[in-house]
Amino acid sequence: MRFFVDMPLVVHDTITLPDDVYHHWTKVLRANIGDTATLFNGQGGEYTATLTHIDKKSAHVRIDDFNPANRTLPYRVTLIQAMSKGERMDYTIQKACELGVSAIQLITTERSERLRHERDNKKLAHWQKIAVSACEQCGLNIIPVILPPVTLSNYLASCTDELKIVMSLSDDTHRYIPKDPLPSTIGILVGSEGGLSDDEIDACHKHGFLSWTIGERILRTETAGVVALAGLQVVGQVG
Repeated sequence: MRFFVDMPLVVHDTITLPDDVYHHWTKVLRANIGDTATLFNGQGGEYTATLTHIDKKSAHVRIDDFNPANRTLPYRVTLIQAMSKGERMDYTIQKACELGVSAIQLITTERSERLRHERDNKKLAHWQKIAVSACEQCGLNIIPVILPPVTLSNYLASCTDELKIVMSLSDDTHRYIPKDPLPSTIGILVGSEGGLSDDEIDACHKHGFLSWTIGERILRTETAGVVALAGLQVVGQVG
């Protein structure tokens, strides 16, 4: 079992578990004194902890040892994702984190969803929790950050990734042909459910993005980024 705890962790210290971890581990999973789990705080590495005390309102653990493994990719990849509705967005964030994305930059496009100002913080907090849960499951110890939405045009003007990919139909001039080795920073841009407009794709190309078409089928917005992340890992392993 793995749990995220938003607090300093030091080997040999004894800490009180956060309420959510206490409830999940001791009430839902019915842990007992002496049981162990892995804790991480997003600062790098993970810690083995042993339950030393449980009562009706709290639990204490002893931090036993530290493992520096982060299980990150050998390159930093940002998923530049046009926002979609409900579970589609949740799925995209969950699976991107499982595949080792470093950050998810939300963007607005001509056909994408837009957050209402009063809901921005709630939505971002919800998506960040999904990222945390995905890291608990998959073993990633550096939690990808979910960045507040910006317009496509603003992001294109500021993107400095060495490799810039837009998931769209390819032409001979702006086609991405996967090859190893991959650069140290990569951006993958995915449009909304209605796709990017021709003008938006042209703007991407003008800012150095290359079009990547994977297979002969049109992928949904929640699928395209996940497939691209997996494809890059295959490219890196081939080399």
